[in-house]
Amino acid sequence: MVWLVWWSIIPLVVAGGGANVVVEGANVSYDGRSLIIDGHRKLLFSGSIHYPRSTPDMWPSLIAKAKQGGLDVIQTYVFWNLHEPQPGQYDFTGRNDIVSFIKQVQQQGLYVCLRIGPFIEAEWTYGGLPFWLHDVPGIVFRSNNHQFKLHMKNFTTKIVNMMKADNLFNSQGGPIILSQIENEYQMVEGAYHEDGTRYLKWTAQMAVDQNTSEPWIMCKQDDAPGPMINTCNGMRCAETWKGPNSPNKPSMWTENWTSFLQPYGEGPRMRSAQDLAFHTTLFIVKMKGSFVNYYMYHGGTNFGRTSASFIITGYYDQAPLDEYGMIRQPKYGHLKHMHAALKLCSHALLYGELTTQHLGINQEAYVYTGSSSECAAFLLNNSSKKSVQVVFRNFTYSLPPKSISILPDCKNVVFNTAMVSTQVNTRSMQPIIRFNTPQQWEVFSEAVPQFDQTSLRSNTLLEQMNTTKDDSDYLWYTMSIQKNSPEAQYMLEANSRGHVLRAYVNGALVGSTHGTRKVPNITFKETISLSTGINNISFLNIMVGLPDSGPHMEHKHSGLSEVLIQGVNFTSHSWGYQVGLLGEKLSVYTAEGSSNVSWNQYETPNMLTWYKTTFDMPEGDSPIVLNLGSMGKGEAWINGQSIGRYWVSFKTPSGSPSQTWYNVPRYFLKPTGNLLVLFEEEYGKPLNISLDSVSVNKVCGRVTDLHPPMINSWGVRGRFHWRPWPRVHLRCPKKRIISKIVFASHGNPLGDCGSYSIGNCHSSNSKQIVEKACLGRRQCSISHTTENFGGDPCPGTPKTLLVDARCE
Repeated sequence: MVWLVWWSIIPLVVAGGGANVVVEGANVSYDGRSLIIDGHRKLLFSGSIHYPRSTPDMWPSLIAKAKQGGLDVIQTYVFWNLHEPQPGQYDFTGRNDIVSFIKQVQQQGLYVCLRIGPFIEAEWTYGGLPFWLHDVPGIVFRSNNHQFKLHMKNFTTKIVNMMKADNLFNSQGGPIILSQIENEYQMVEGAYHEDGTRYLKWTAQMAVDQNTSEPWIMCKQDDAPGPMINTCNGMRCAETWKGPNSPNKPSMWTENWTSFLQPYGEGPRMRSAQDLAFHTTLFIVKMKGSFVNYYMYHGGTNFGRTSASFIITGYYDQAPLDEYGMIRQPKYGHLKHMHAALKLCSHALLYGELTTQHLGINQEAYVYTGSSSECAAFLLNNSSKKSVQVVFRNFTYSLPPKSISILPDCKNVVFNTAMVSTQVNTRSMQPIIRFNTPQQWEVFSEAVPQFDQTSLRSNTLLEQMNTTKDDSDYLWYTMSIQKNSPEAQYMLEANSRGHVLRAYVNGALVGSTHGTRKVPNITFKETISLSTGINNISFLNIMVGLPDSGPHMEHKHSGLSEVLIQGVNFTSHSWGYQVGLLGEKLSVYTAEGSSNVSWNQYETPNMLTWYKTTFDMPEGDSPIVLNLGSMGKGEAWINGQSIGRYWVSFKTPSGSPSQTWYNVPRYFLKPTGNLLVLFEEEYGKPLNISLDSVSVNKVCGRVTDLHPPMINSWGVRGRFHWRPWPRVHLRCPKKRIISKIVFASHGNPLGDCGSYSIGNCHSSNSKQIVEKACLGRRQCSISHTTENFGGDPCPGTPKTLLVDARCE
C-alpha cells in the first residue's frame, strides 16, 4: 500500500473496508467521515484569521468572537516573506509573532489549522514568497528544482521546529490539529509537465518527513498523494467538488469564501448570509462534510505594501468580522445559529447512515439515522425561484427558495438557511479630527529626475522587479534627446507591463495611464512638444503589488518595455534610472527622517508630494479610520508604520472609490503627537482628510410566522433549548443604547431592513410596544405574537415583525 511508504511514521489501523480505515497520529487521526481527535469523530467549523493582517492587541478579541460565533478552529497561513525577508534573517516579532498568536488560540480552547505553504497566494504580494528567491541562480519556483526545494524545505522545517519547540502540535498537547503544504498546486501543475508531478510527490514526502504526528492537507489538489487529504476551495463545494480522492479520507472545505478578493476599480463582491448557510449545510449533508473553514472569518488589513497586484488595502471587509474586528450582522449571527443547529445533529452526521428521499422536482430529504432511533433530517429546496411545501414523514413543511431546513429529531425545524432571525447592523463613520486648515499641513515635493542626475544606466529598458528588488513600487526611467530643429509636436508612445505609467517632458507631466488586475499591461499615447536643444523625457512606472499566482512567477515581468517618439524606437537608447523616491530613501515618513528634511507650508495641491501633520489619539476604544476620499493615489504612514496603499481615483463602474476609509490601528498610536505622512502621486486635496470613528449606529430585525424559533446556543450542555416563538432581537455595541425606534410594524410590512414601509395589515401600537421594550436599553427582545401586540389586526394574514432602531 502506497500510504505505508508516504506516512511511514504513522501506523495504519485497518478495521474493515470503506470509511472504517483509520489513519492515526498520536491524538489526531481521520477516516472517511471526519477527523478523529482523542478517539472521537468531530464536526468542525473553522475560520481564517491571518495574524499579520491585524495587530496583536486585536488577537484576543478576534479569537473570542470566533469562538462565540460557534467556531472550533482558527486557520492561518504562514507568511514566508514576512518571516524571512533576507536569506537566514528571521522576524517573528510584533504582528509577525505567529507563536504568540497560536498560543492565544490555544488559551481560548480552539484548535489551529496551520497552512505552512509556504507558497500561499492569499492576495499577498508574491504569493508569500520572499523576493530574494527571484535572484537565486537557476531557480524555478514550485517545480522539481533543487534550489527551490532546498529553500522551501528549510523554511518549512524552520516553522515546524518552532511549533515543536513550544509544544504546539496536538500530539504534544498543543492546538495544531492540521497542517497544509503547498497551495492550490493543481492550478499550475500542468505547466511543469513531469516536473510538476515529481515536485508534488516530493512535497508530500517532505511534509510527512517533518514528523508532526498530525495529518497534512493539500487544498484544491485532486491527486494529493498518499495520506495527504485533498480539500476543496470555493463557494459551492457541494456542487463543484469531486470529493476526497479516497473513501478513507474525510470531506473537508478549506476555503468557503465569505466574500471575494477586491481589486482597485471594482466594488465589493457581496455574499449573503443565506447563501453561505445554504452551501455550508449542503456540503455537510450531501458530501458528508465534517470540516468547513470560512475564508475569511476576519480579513483585516494589507498593511504596507503587502497586497498583491491591484488588491485593495482592506481585505475581506465583508467577512463575519469586518476589517476592524467588528461583528458584521447578519452574517455572523446567522452562521452562529447554523453552527448550533448542525451541532445538534453532529452524532447522526458523523456516525449515522445517510439515505435520501425525493420530495419534489427540486426537493430532497437527506436523512441520517443511527442507533437508538437517532434521526436528523435536512430538507432541501434547490429551486431558486419559488417557495414550496413538502410532506416528510406525514408532516408538511414550508421551504423558501434555495434553502435547507434542519430537523435534529427528523420532526422539528430549528433552522432554515434562508430565514435570517439575526439583526442587520449598519456601520457608520463619524469625523472626530479634521485636517482642514493649511496650517495643519507641511509639504515636501519630489523632483522629477533627469538623465544626467542618475547613476544607474543601461542601453536598454530594464525590467522593473529585477531592478527595484521590490524595495519600492516606483522606478524612474529617464532619457535625454537633442533637438536641433525649432519646437514641434511629436507623438510619444510607450508600452508598459504594469501597473501605472506617468510621463514627463522637461519636468512637466504630459499624461498618465494605468492597467487593471485583469489587464495589467498598458499603452500610453500622447502628443508632446519638444524644444530646441536638450529635452529630458522621464517615465515613472509604478507597481501596485507583485503578482501572487500563476506558473513560472520567477519569469514574470513589469515595467516599461517600449518607447517610441514619432515612430522612432528608443527602447535601446541610453536610459538612466532612479529606484524609488527621494522621500523613501530619506524615510520622511518616520519621526527621525522627517526631522532631517526641510518642509514647506501647504499652499495648493500638487503631484508627487509628501504631506505631513500630527494628531493626538482620540478618546475611547472604537476603531478609527482615515478618510482619504479627497485624495488620488499613494500611501499613508502613521508613526512610521505604513497603513497601506490608497487609490481613491480609480473608480468602480458605479463611480465610487473601491476603498475610501483606511484602518488606523490604535496599536500604532501614542497618546499625543502622532505623525501622519502621506505620499500623493496625483492632485489630492488633504484639507478634506479626516480621522473618523467607526461604530454601529443602526440595528434592524425582521421575523415572520415561518421563522424557526431561535436556538439558544448558550444553553448547550448536552442539549439545546429554544423559545417557542420567533422574536426580534436587537443589540447595540458596548457603551451604546437604543435611543430611537425609527420604524416598527407588526402585520405585513413591505420590504426588509434595507427599505421598508407599512403594509395593509399593521398593529397601530407597534411602535409603542417596541419603544417600551427597547428604549434606553443596550439590547431587547420582542416576541412576534399577536398577544404581545394586543390582538390580531388582520386574522388569516401571515404576520411579520420589522423593527429599525438607532444606537447612540
